[in-house]
Amino acid sequence: MIPEGYTVVEKVPQLDTYVRLCTAVGWEVVMNFNAAEQSLQKSLFGVTVLHGNEVVGMGRIVGDGAIYFYIQDIVVTPEHQNKGLGKVILESITAYLREYAPEKAFVGLFSSQGKESFYRQFGFNQHEGMTGMFGVMHDGEIW
Repeated sequence: MIPEGYTVVEKVPQLDTYVRLCTAVGWEVVMNFNAAEQSLQKSLFGVTVLHGNEVVGMGRIVGDGAIYFYIQDIVVTPEHQNKGLGKVILESITAYLREYAPEKAFVGLFSSQGKESFYRQFGFNQHEGMTGMFGVMHDGEIW
């Protein structure tokens, strides 16, 4: 259920909105905003949450659209957190996945530390025998 005063729009955010939302939650230190516009254009699905005319939340799906789907950039600005907006974003994303992801598709995400229980309610879990790993490009090397 969407909280009163908010609107959900199924669309990928514009670059300026994306930068503003990521910055609002402190991600500017880990984001390459120079590559963000191309990344946003290649999204499979996006959702934004508006409060009046201001975008205060977002989420998107990236991947190949066939086997691999990754949930990215779930953000709600601090002043609008704890109102159920993250849940609204994930509900929209999982509705998309139920419609478009085929049987046995891999749906992944990285959770911020301490937010794991939020994602578990949507079926995301750690799996025995599998370890989530990632690297970040830095000076031409994977770190």
